[in-house]
Amino acid sequence: MSTTTLVRPRPPLINWLAVTALMLGIFAIVTSEILPIGLLTAIGADFGISDGTTGLTMALPGIVAAVAAPTVTLTTARLDRRVMLCALMAVLAVADVLAAVATSYGVMLISRVLVGLTIGGFWSIGAGLAGRLMPPHAVGTATAVIFSAVPLGSVLGVPAGTLIGDLAGWRTAFLVLAALAVLVLATLLMLLPPLPAHQVTTPRVLLDLLRTRGAGIALSATFLIVLAHFGTYTYVTPFLQDVTGLPPAAVSAVLLAYGIAGIAGNFLAGKATGTRLRAAFVTCGCLMAATTLLLPSAGGTAIGAVVLLVIWGLAYGGVPVCSQASFLTAAPHAPEAATVVFTSSFQATFALGAFLGGRVVDAFSVSTVMICGGLTALLMAASLWSLTRSRRAGLPQPTGAARFD
Repeated sequence: MSTTTLVRPRPPLINWLAVTALMLGIFAIVTSEILPIGLLTAIGADFGISDGTTGLTMALPGIVAAVAAPTVTLTTARLDRRVMLCALMAVLAVADVLAAVATSYGVMLISRVLVGLTIGGFWSIGAGLAGRLMPPHAVGTATAVIFSAVPLGSVLGVPAGTLIGDLAGWRTAFLVLAALAVLVLATLLMLLPPLPAHQVTTPRVLLDLLRTRGAGIALSATFLIVLAHFGTYTYVTPFLQDVTGLPPAAVSAVLLAYGIAGIAGNFLAGKATGTRLRAAFVTCGCLMAATTLLLPSAGGTAIGAVVLLVIWGLAYGGVPVCSQASFLTAAPHAPEAATVVFTSSFQATFALGAFLGGRVVDAFSVSTVMICGGLTALLMAASLWSLTRSRRAGLPQPTGAARFD
């Protein structure tokens, strides 16, 4: 079925509303995934476990999502995408309710498995539907709107959820997310047209993409920067409470400032990726390295912590868009496959970062994990910068990476 057949009978406003519904779906998913960042101490205290062990609530969804992204996409490639998206959003609602009523940490982890399943499936399928909902001239803008849910969930969802958790308890925050998932489900049912299988992603397409050198660069850069971020940011609430000495309400305010800065970083990086992708990615890495390395010393005061968290938010706001753009640059002929690889690699490293960060926090301190994350971010920036320098010197460069410069 052609794109024009799907678009022309529908008013443009309905199509834009459908795109917005997809964005809200990914926003609900991303927020559900990373909400424990702001509620880590409260969740751990409720179940009587350490901050490091509670960090598994962050690691587990990423592990499941990394497997679910290719698995769900490949096994359901011939099913109507509208049906799949609605089913996955229903699973998210169940997962959030289960978290809210969990009577043990084991039940909480089961809910996180369901969140991971939803992430891998919905993100991989929904993020590539702009071309089937919009006319060609609007596909780029629609895709940007859908992917804006990633930084918005990261930079707004956590502060809002943390505030709700402080005011009404962490379980209430998950109930609010469950209500949002139900609302998104109803919206998808009303606004999405039937979306039968259009372009089937096969294992061969994924393997061919992974063999390109451009994808190798994207994978290595994403691995290092996401490892650095989630190995540290997962434990930023304990840092602000234990090292900076902020009360819970002040932590929520700091995370909100981080979120606002992240939105700005997302749009700034989005503008830069078209012509200076590698420079934008390197800048994000350098800023993240500087802030996390300085936090153990300068973050001991409220002013220092706020300034550094704002810069950190500005830097990380650009990471998802730079990472996604690098994969799409490596495979412009296979956008769905590029999105699957982006989702899987991002989520796998997300989980690894949260897990390793928890081990460092439990074995040493929350300040130590900040230093480890800063050194990792610095390695990422130095690696990409060296590639830029070698290209300017006339040395051979990996194919598929031209837009990194």
